[in-house]
Amino acid sequence: MSKPLLHFAHGNSYPAGSYNRLLEALRQHYDVRTLDMHGHDPRYPVDDGWHNLVDELIVHLETYGRPAILVGHSLGGMLCAMAAKRRPDLARCVVMLDSPVVAGWRAMLWRAVKGLGLGSRFSPAQFSEKRRHLWPDRQSAYEHFASKPMFQAWAPGALDDYLDHGLEPHPEGLTLRFRREVETAIYNGLPHHLGGILCEAFPVPVGFIAGTDSEELRQASLAPTRKLVGENLVKIQGTHLYPMEKPEATARLTHEMIGRLLGQVARDPVARRVAQAG
Repeated sequence: MSKPLLHFAHGNSYPAGSYNRLLEALRQHYDVRTLDMHGHDPRYPVDDGWHNLVDELIVHLETYGRPAILVGHSLGGMLCAMAAKRRPDLARCVVMLDSPVVAGWRAMLWRAVKGLGLGSRFSPAQFSEKRRHLWPDRQSAYEHFASKPMFQAWAPGALDDYLDHGLEPHPEGLTLRFRREVETAIYNGLPHHLGGILCEAFPVPVGFIAGTDSEELRQASLAPTRKLVGENLVKIQGTHLYPMEKPEATARLTHEMIGRLLGQVARDPVARRVAQAG
């Protein structure tokens, strides 16, 4: 019997292969597919509100020929939710891994900041646009990242996954595959309309796994997320990057959440007909 189809969408600046330990754990239960890097296909350039990135994801999901379980971290979780809202026939359910939903007054403020062209001053873009992106060799790159507390919290081998999938040859040595200008554009294009899109009747079940020490969630507030997912919210010890810090535990909680969400579909005749139509 074939495994259920699961599409995983990565977070900003982390190619899908960076999550190799999480994906390998999920492959015990699912046929896991990914899109390597969002925002780098010239047919789908990063725009304000990420409409093109959602288009890119939808086109990719259409190639499967059947609806998939959608799981995404940060950026990826929001793209999965927006794609499912637009095309519920392509999604069986959505699991968002620490994907902050900016809504209410925070969204209004963010819209004003973007309108004034000040996005980079009030988002992680202030760091990404200056991020170091060249190293003479892999060892130098490893030492650079390993010296930072953020990466020291990652599970053994996770940094190697990031370097294996996040670096490519450059005339001066090695460079980041995920271009920092794309990373910056994604941060600056953070949607301010998510409240209207996500915090109303949603066509497929949505779950959320929150990091207990996630600064990103603290800044965005969990209130809009709770309105979206209801009881389908659990927490895991860790920061915003808990998928790299605790990949096996993340996979276990994700698998449990998927079971809960699909169970809700089975109990809802309308949702079941939508899923079967896909």
